Amino acid sequence: MSLIETGHCNVELKPAPIEPSWIIEGNPQASSHALSTSADGTATSLIWHCTEGKFNWYYDFDETIMILEGSIVLESEGMQPKRYGVGDVIFFRDGAHAKWHVEGHVKKIAFCRKTNPVWLGFVIRVINKLKKMFLAPGERGSAGLVGAN
Repeated sequence: MSLIETGHCNVELKPAPIEPSWIIEGNPQASSHALSTSADGTATSLIWHCTEGKFNWYYDFDETIMILEGSIVLESEGMQPKRYGVGDVIFFRDGAHAKWHVEGHVKKIAFCRKTNPVWLGFVIRVINKLKKMFLAPGERGSAGLVGAN
């Protein structure tokens, strides 16, 4: 496995249907393409496209998006409806729910990460700090633990 992967936003997308019970209005058609996946499978990046429509989305992972084309109106509990377009970045926490209204179409790049239990995140941070203290910079990459710093 290569330690550096490259990709491009102009890739062939495959159908990625929205859960039918989530659709509120219209016939939104979604498609996507995975750009990368972490070695431990907890993080992925992907390109996602959707045609016009309104639907609910329920997040069971953290997701950061940047809109590449088109626009959406998002609303959620405690948040007034707001339009987002090209260049806007939005972070959805694990457990979030949002109503999406895709205006025409939208294309986004998404960075998704499955959340770990709090105690595991603490252990990973401690181990990473210890690695920084005791290993030379060139040895860190081969020291092994996958996780956030």
